Amino acid sequence: MKLSDIRSIARKHSIKLDRLSKTALIKAIQTEEGNFACFATANSGACDQSGCHWREDCFATARGGELS
Repeated sequence: MKLSDIRSIARKHSIKLDRLSKTALIKAIQTEEGNFACFATANSGACDQSGCHWREDCFATARGGELS
């Protein structure tokens, strides 16, 4: 997901965008939505949050990839 899309979601949750990285923004969104702030922590490639909106990007980032 592009940074502009992530920022748009963050704004909808009234999250301040003050120089936060993509990962920090996503974790703030996860927290605001009542979920675990666990983005990019699935280093082993395993995650029990099967319905997570960020799942695909999470695995890529945890493997050291960039968000698109």
